[in-house]
Amino acid sequence: MVNMKINGQTVSVPAEYNVLQASRLNNINIPSLCYHPDLPAWAACGICVVKMENSPKMVRACATPVAEGMSIITHDPELHTIRKTVIELILSTHPNDCLKCGRNGSCELQKLAADYGIREQPYEVRLQDIPQDDSTPSIILNPEKCIKCGRCAQVCQTLQGVWALEFVGRGDETRIAPAANLTLDDSPCIKCGQCSAHCPVGAIFERDETRLFLNAVNDPDKHVAVQIAPAVRVAIGEAFGMEPGTICTGKTYAALRRLGADAVFDTNFAADLTIMEEGSEFVQRFTQGGEMPQITSCCPAWTDYMEKYYSDMIPNFSTAKSPMMMQGALTKTYYADQKEIDPKKIFSVAIMPCTAKKFEIVRDDNMQASGYQDMDLVLTTRELSRLIRASGIDFLTLPDESADSPIGSYSGAGTIFGNTGGVMEAALRTAYNLVTGEDLADVEIPAVRGMDGIRKGEIDIKGTKVKVAVAHGMANVSVILDEIREARKNNTEMPYHFIEVMACRGGCIAGGGQPYATTDNIREKRIEGLYRDDSMNVVRCSHENPEIKQIYTDFLGSPLSEKSHHLLHTTYQARPVYKR
Repeated sequence: MVNMKINGQTVSVPAEYNVLQASRLNNINIPSLCYHPDLPAWAACGICVVKMENSPKMVRACATPVAEGMSIITHDPELHTIRKTVIELILSTHPNDCLKCGRNGSCELQKLAADYGIREQPYEVRLQDIPQDDSTPSIILNPEKCIKCGRCAQVCQTLQGVWALEFVGRGDETRIAPAANLTLDDSPCIKCGQCSAHCPVGAIFERDETRLFLNAVNDPDKHVAVQIAPAVRVAIGEAFGMEPGTICTGKTYAALRRLGADAVFDTNFAADLTIMEEGSEFVQRFTQGGEMPQITSCCPAWTDYMEKYYSDMIPNFSTAKSPMMMQGALTKTYYADQKEIDPKKIFSVAIMPCTAKKFEIVRDDNMQASGYQDMDLVLTTRELSRLIRASGIDFLTLPDESADSPIGSYSGAGTIFGNTGGVMEAALRTAYNLVTGEDLADVEIPAVRGMDGIRKGEIDIKGTKVKVAVAHGMANVSVILDEIREARKNNTEMPYHFIEVMACRGGCIAGGGQPYATTDNIREKRIEGLYRDDSMNVVRCSHENPEIKQIYTDFLGSPLSEKSHHLLHTTYQARPVYKR
């Protein structure tokens, strides 16, 4: 800790903080646009300038480390004028179309303009006439709205290690785009949406498909079946003023029915199903000498990255589809049979925390295992919250309702799929049973929990050591995979048996389609919510879910059966990093 003064008040703050963090810790809000706690500070916007007391020097708070004895002035009339001028200059190169913008009401620039009472434009308006990039099914880049804060490029390069976005051009012509002026679809972009989640304005946003949902529920010939992902239930409440991590499962079911859904399921059911398939696959590899380590495959941004950068790892990938795609295939087969509904009439919708899921449903022919497109539409958490508000539904007063059967019940293991380490923990709970015939005395596995970007551990299965690793945030993954490559090269023992990868920091709870302004504090609250949901569940292991047992008895036969492979498994292919 160091002692310093902020506006004349002596405060004690952590020595690793910058002035911006120190001020916010003490409830003094210094405005900024380029700073985000996930990213290294780089002082691009200039709004956070502060004064050093007894010095003519002004510094940028986000990039100035605290020091013992430092004395800072954060607000005075001169600083107010400087900040207002910077905001006005930014607005002079920004379209004035807030009412049509997807960030209207949640835009950080809009909020600053309101806070500083900007009612006119004193500078000549100079807009870049650049068409928006809508080449991917997941996210749209509108460079005209870009304020050049650099957050999207930083998250793409630093947090994700993808390098699909960067600054292109010089001077007034500078803009954010893929290198060589490629479209996003031709670039290394993995559609994770972390750029849109970190953008302070409406320059990058998810492809809004709420109209397709409304058209479907208003079509009497369509039977609309909706599933919700694990991470949605602990985040959607934030859009209605609830604390992050509040479990809103029952209210979300109720909201979907009021929006017109004919059936409401839970992706957690298919997460349990994924564990049965993926866990059986792991046990088969582990006990019969298959390709090791096994790597999880439920994150579509990660599988896209792997196919582009680590295609030599394809034999290590679990062939199990993601829970969303498993649920989609079963909705148009098993559910359709049970309810005697023509699968052609089923319109299958998924509410997901992830923009890459919009890409996943059309990634290849494996996503049509039912004989139809297994998933017809993906909406993000943000899209669903907008739909609820636009439909006049008072989310806070909705009663808790239950999911429909026969593919709606779930175990606690299915719930924790939504956070980093959760897939690993859920798989190990069932793998232990498949190997030993017994259940774990304590189903909670601390070794795979936490927020460290890379976590390693050993799990004891009755004297047999299973070496595991968990990585989240794409930039961390290469460290683990390069260890595997090195072991292969040197013909040495593999360092791991089982690896879980999630593209986004914290896992799906912080996916690219979740509510804005996600920080580690919010991530931890959402994760706590999922673990709380798990602990409250009577059934905490996937293999104990009664509906899972029933579907194998009635329909699938057994894990890894021929029918399971057809409906629930997929294949991978090497993809070029750049399409052209």
